Amino acid sequence: MLKMAQKKIIYKGYVKQVGYWKYTDLYDMLFNWLKDNGYDLSEDSYTEKLQGGGKEILIKWTAARKVTDYFMYEIKLDWHILGMKDAEAEIDGKKVSTNKGEVKIEFKGNLINDYEKKWEDKPSWKFLRSLYEKYIIRKTIDEYEDDLEDETKELISDAKAFLKIPAR
Repeated sequence: MLKMAQKKIIYKGYVKQVGYWKYTDLYDMLFNWLKDNGYDLSEDSYTEKLQGGGKEILIKWTAARKVTDYFMYEIKLDWHILGMKDAEAEIDGKKVSTNKGEVKIEFKGNLINDYEKKWEDKPSWKFLRSLYEKYIIRKTIDEYEDDLEDETKELISDAKAFLKIPAR
């Protein structure tokens, strides 16, 4: 029997840009943001297809950070890039090589409880875990949910600022 940790989606959002943007710079910026904020990052999948209108790239990342022995933050990023081509743009009077196309990245912040699955072995422990979470550490869970939501929003905001997308 497969043991499951408890996972709850706390926040979902996305970034979308059509036009000019530098793929490698965006990739590095998001990678470094997650690393600098203590996340272990795995690239779960990477698919690249050449199509008539340019490259289509699909990337799935999972970033995880242990908060305590019981709680873990997880931020998932699903990239979808369409029609990406190399391009040149003029910035401050200088020609720079960049990319052109559409990029959309979906972000999902998940709070994972009991990620080591210590409370899964016996049905009575599962029951005790539900009481523990509902009555004893409810306030702590709320604080972690708020913190994770803020972090996910900050990552999205930083990605938008990087891509120069107006805040809304």
